[in-house]
This record gives sequence, structure tokens and C-alpha cells, in this order.
Amino acid sequence: MLKRLHNLLQSSSIKPVLVEQREVLLAGRHIAYTLKRSSKRRSIGLRIDHRGLTVSVPQKASEHWLSEVLQDRAGWVVEKLDGWRLRKPEIQQWIDGATIAFLGDLLTLRAELAPLTLRGNELWVAGDEVRIERQVDQWYRQQAMPLFTARVAHYAALLNVLPQQIKLSTAKTRWGSCTSHGVIRLNLQLIKLPQYLIDYVVVHELAHLHEMNHSAAFWRVVASVCPDYLKLRRELKACSL
Repeated sequence: MLKRLHNLLQSSSIKPVLVEQREVLLAGRHIAYTLKRSSKRRSIGLRIDHRGLTVSVPQKASEHWLSEVLQDRAGWVVEKLDGWRLRKPEIQQWIDGATIAFLGDLLTLRAELAPLTLRGNELWVAGDEVRIERQVDQWYRQQAMPLFTARVAHYAALLNVLPQQIKLSTAKTRWGSCTSHGVIRLNLQLIKLPQYLIDYVVVHELAHLHEMNHSAAFWRVVASVCPDYLKLRRELKACSL
């Protein structure tokens, strides 16, 4: 009996489960997770417990499929992780090899003696940690203002409104605001999120130029150019300032 069992195990064609540690940006957060590839799986499964996020995928699952599933479940993942543990604020490092968020992607910092420049998914910047942090903040501002201005102009035309001024905000609890005088404030931290979430915030604030409230009429204005606003609203709520 033991001999037959040994022979069965020896001849088995079952391939081992391949495990690796990864990191992904979901809903504006850096999420570490365990990826498990198995020849026995036919679909992608997500599990969250006290150990964090585990993603089980078929052995030959494509990176595109994996990314699509993770981004689609981003809000759920962040919500469940928060439910399992009290998350300490992530401490951003300003050293060579550290990552920063930009428009929904992760950029790797390269601390070299070179002018600040973006090369592919690497941001090259010189100096010590204090100087690097200061330069990255300035770079964020340089990227944010033209992009925010362009998105406001695009959606203002669609909503038939005329904002008077666009300002960057560093508020700790609000992604954006709009005054009755047409001043739109957009949080600098938005530059870290995917553009579709930036667009949602822009539409939300511009809609206040029609309705200075959150009534049903207000949400109808939002829905007129952003029909999936409920999904985007949930995803934005999962992002932390």
C-alpha cells in the first residue's frame, strides 16, 4: 500500500503552487499582497484575513487580467483590510528605490546627481531626503495645476458653467470644494490618483455651480456627464488623504 502511494506521488503531474510577494496601488494605497499561482485554478480569487491580501490565480494568468481584477475590487480590498486591522499611517520614504504614487501608478525614486526628470516609471531627483521630498512636492504641483486646469475646462464646457478660479488645496479631509463665487479648490493629493477619479472630483465640484447642495438635483447634474458616479464615489471614499 505504501509503495503504491509512493509511486502515485512520484508519477503525479500536479505542479507546485508558486508563491511571490508583490505590491500594488489600489484606491490610492500601496497594498502588499501574496500572489499564488496554481495549475488547479481556473479563476482569480481574492482572500483577506489577518495575514493581509492573498490573490490566487491560474498558473498562466496574464498580468493584464490580474491588474483588471485587482483594480475592479480596489474599494472592497481596502475596506476589508481596514476591517481586519487598524492600519498605521504609511511613512513615505524619500530615498533611492522608494516608490511614490502618481496618476494611479507607482514611480520609483532614483536619487542620482541629475536634474529632476521622469524617465519611464522612474523619477530621477538629486539630494538628501529633505531636499528630495521638497523637490517631489514641487514636481507634484507642476504636474497637478496644468492637468487640473485642463480637466476643469473640459467638464465646465459639458456642464455649461464658468468657474472663476482654480486653486490647489492641501486640506486634510476634503478632495475638493467650490464656492458660490466660482472658486474651485482641488486637493494636491489628487495627482496621486487615477485620472478618472480626478475627473469625478472635478465634475462633483463643478456641479455645485448649478446646485450648492447635495440634493437629488445635484446628483442628476453629476450623472449627466458621469453616469457611473456611484461606483467612483465608493472608490474615492476608500482612498485616504
